[in-house]
Amino acid sequence: MRPDPRIDGLQYAKWSEKIFRQLREGRVDAIHVTISYHENFRETVLNFEKWNRWFEQYPDLIIKGRWASDIDIARETGRTAIFFGFQNPAPIEDDIGLVEILHDLGARFMQLTYNNQSLLATGCYEDHDTGITRMGKQVIREMNRVGLVVDMSHSADRSTIEAAELSERPIAITHANPHEWSPALRNKREAVIRAVTERGGMLGFSVYPHHLKDKSACTLESFCQMIARAADKYGAENLGIGTDLCQDQPDSVVEWMRVGRWTKQVDYGEGSASNPGFPPMPGWFRDNRDFGNIEAGLRTVGMNAEEIGGIMGGNWYRFFAANFGPQNA
Repeated sequence: MRPDPRIDGLQYAKWSEKIFRQLREGRVDAIHVTISYHENFRETVLNFEKWNRWFEQYPDLIIKGRWASDIDIARETGRTAIFFGFQNPAPIEDDIGLVEILHDLGARFMQLTYNNQSLLATGCYEDHDTGITRMGKQVIREMNRVGLVVDMSHSADRSTIEAAELSERPIAITHANPHEWSPALRNKREAVIRAVTERGGMLGFSVYPHHLKDKSACTLESFCQMIARAADKYGAENLGIGTDLCQDQPDSVVEWMRVGRWTKQVDYGEGSASNPGFPPMPGWFRDNRDFGNIEAGLRTVGMNAEEIGGIMGGNWYRFFAANFGPQNA
């Protein structure tokens, strides 16, 4: 058995038996799955129902993850543990009481905003970042209490730093890269990453091409050198992988991600009118079977076995173990 599990901090694939089998071929022990973008509470419950059917249909491939110990069960039985999260606080609507209910249903991550201003915080595409709102402060406190991790992957700088400072538990940026390596709007500046990692939080590195240097043409060496530099700056123990893999999704889904129900106009996000859909993945990471390429690449750039084991999943495991349960449990 590998000394550390292999964990992906974020995926939003078009789920199927094929992908569940590829997870096993790639020896992926656990993934954080986006179960809601703009869905309200009731619509999110329907997504939980859909996953419950998949757990019934494919019990030899996947299990529902609630606690880090479920990853141990998954490894022992040759399956992948599925942990749920939201890329937008839409599932709690304007009701703080839904935080605990959604945690009870199995949610373990929630972004405070997806690109835009929300009731809780400011997104990375807004012109002015006013930070964490009054409701946001209360929701962070409630998320801390029940064990729902604050995720700031799509949030603006001030909001992310304030969330890290306000939260009594470590927060996460589940899928983004350093802005200095690739200056996408979604990538994170040094002060933001430091605010998160210095408080025990996690940064998951994304292979979504719009977040990569040279986009789809990004090389494995460049990606792994970026991780090695980040380990030197922020500590390897605070880093993981969060691929943001959107495998097999049609372009209509990327439009839903960007537009939701908040606008009638086309929003291209990090794309453009000439490149509106999902960009091609880099050749070294097409699907979950390619996780070994990242591991090998990290060895090639000189990282040691302990650092690599942590980045490939050991660090996420410890973070899950510390942060998914009730506060002070």
